[in-house]
Amino acid sequence: MPTSIILDCDPGIDDALAIAFAHGHPGIDLLGITTVAGNVGLAQTTANALAVSEYIGAAGTPVTAGCAGPLLRPALDARQVHGESGLGGAVLPPPVAGPAPGHAIDYITETVRAAPGQITLVATGPLTNIALAVKREPRLADWVRQFVIMGGSAGRGNTTPAAEYNIWADPEAAAAVFRAGWTVVVLGLDVTLRTGATPAVLQRMRDLGALGTELLLPALDQYASVSEPFPAREGLGGPPVHDVCAVAWVAAPELFGLVPARVQVETAGQLTSGMTVTDFEAPGQADDGNAQMAMSIDVDGFWELTLGAYQRVAQAMGR
Repeated sequence: MPTSIILDCDPGIDDALAIAFAHGHPGIDLLGITTVAGNVGLAQTTANALAVSEYIGAAGTPVTAGCAGPLLRPALDARQVHGESGLGGAVLPPPVAGPAPGHAIDYITETVRAAPGQITLVATGPLTNIALAVKREPRLADWVRQFVIMGGSAGRGNTTPAAEYNIWADPEAAAAVFRAGWTVVVLGLDVTLRTGATPAVLQRMRDLGALGTELLLPALDQYASVSEPFPAREGLGGPPVHDVCAVAWVAAPELFGLVPARVQVETAGQLTSGMTVTDFEAPGQADDGNAQMAMSIDVDGFWELTLGAYQRVAQAMGR
């Protein structure tokens, strides 16, 4: 049976690629998409989620808009990385449909409540929607099957030396989420930066036809033109597909090595706000761990999995 997921995201180049993966992998049932402000503003992330879904043949997947800004801080974005549209160089037809009625917080809470223990919640953007959902309904932490994020790092950041973008964009929300009483599966920069799309991978995307030449490659080309301020990028290939890792873990967790940890999010540091302070010793103490941190990845296996999912999407598109 496929794993049912809700994808909370801020498309965003790599979020778009994560949506395509989730739609294409037979082991995943994408129940719904919720959007949050992050890489671009909420109106644009929502429009992008709708446009990508319609383009790849997932028009029946509901897209529900969420929060337009962080809990306490001014809204910032990452247009310098993702482009003005949020999808890099990809230009898709505007969506025909609008977002589903209601708010992402209500959609997440009500959908998971209706199927306790059956739905995995995957977040690939700032954690604002998730923080407010679990504040409104603390039992959400018990009702989800698993909670998976792309965010954070046990080492350095990519937005500041200390912080990864999704956590940095709303550190108060991230701090609340890590305190919510669940075990967070964290796909952070420690593994995502190792997924650089090599020339061979890019060629296989090109061979997919329209999916590759109209969405995947033009989007990734924007990433390739931006230098990420993270030393580990050097020598690890082309543009990484951070957010795809979170959905790929749901489909094939054996590709990743997880290490128990205690994660706390810095919210007050003048230089370290948004840092995911990761203690690998704390889980040795009773009930003191709150995370499973991905620290290794089978890169070749990841790309075979990912390109296989894209191949299914391309075949269904028929062009």
